[in-house]
Amino acid sequence: MASTTTTNVTTTNNNNGTSHSKGLVLTFGEMLIDFVPTISGVSLADAPGFLKAPGGAPANVAIAVARMGGAAGFAGKLGADEFGWMLAGILKENGVNVEGVCFDEAARTALAFVTLKADGERQFMFYRNPSADMLLRPDELNLDLIRKAKIFHYGSISLIVEPCRSAHLKAMEEAKAAGALLSYDPNLRLPLWPSPEEALTKIMSIWDKAEVIKVSDNELEFLTGNSDIGDATAMSLWHPNLKLLLVTLGDHGCRYYTKTFKGSVEAFKVKAVDTTGAGDSFIGALLSKIVDDQSIIEDEPRLRQAVKFANACGAITTTKKGAIPALPTEAETMEFIKNNS
Repeated sequence: MASTTTTNVTTTNNNNGTSHSKGLVLTFGEMLIDFVPTISGVSLADAPGFLKAPGGAPANVAIAVARMGGAAGFAGKLGADEFGWMLAGILKENGVNVEGVCFDEAARTALAFVTLKADGERQFMFYRNPSADMLLRPDELNLDLIRKAKIFHYGSISLIVEPCRSAHLKAMEEAKAAGALLSYDPNLRLPLWPSPEEALTKIMSIWDKAEVIKVSDNELEFLTGNSDIGDATAMSLWHPNLKLLLVTLGDHGCRYYTKTFKGSVEAFKVKAVDTTGAGDSFIGALLSKIVDDQSIIEDEPRLRQAVKFANACGAITTTKKGAIPALPTEAETMEFIKNNS
């Protein structure tokens, strides 16, 4: 059995030092190292070199919230290795609470090699055999931290294998029982799943628990089996507990659906260099806007403003290589909106 050490470090947000007064957005799942080619449009084999970039969707979302001046925490497991310590340090440097992070002495921190095509879109090759994040056990969860969350946000990669799947389900259950809003971004990575069929089954196994769900256009097509990704297809994913469904459409913006209204917000036009982290930046920005006032979800003009802000964050993130280095601050985002409206 791998030995585990749990950190006990509380951080204060670096942007304004007032994280204690804001609702906590706690993200759960994987954090890893992305190796991104130094030039776009080549295969991994032909890449002359790689930039080391911290990543992992849940960690990206936590840092995105912190960059907005919000209170953010991350819960997950890293390897007790150079990369694991580096990643924990990056979370702390960015004002993210790491009381939910633990380390595995036997398994390594996950790695991903990311091929950037000419249009900035990505292909992935993962090294997880197994990686530390897959070995998080339910008894290693920091339940006190989980119960403090106003929003508990997660993906689907933590559902792939045990024991992490059981830890994920336990964390969701505890967060919900304590009154958290459950937020779900499936973050589909088919190369990590044994089969597309198992991916679909497990992703949908927790679908009816989430109150906020964000999917991309590609994920919408995969989850519904329908290449027509219009309103009817999106609404086929609706369930009674859902409060807000978001469908991101890349450079075509975002569609939103609630119990009483639906609509779309156009994208900001930028020259995309690397789309890694754009969806995480989007959902992190949106969660930072609603964590202390969930009534925004029921007020269409205010929700449209929040989605516009999130679109701007996503757009900015595509203009730089890597996810975390590209995540904008609130001030940068407001300046971007002012200059592009």
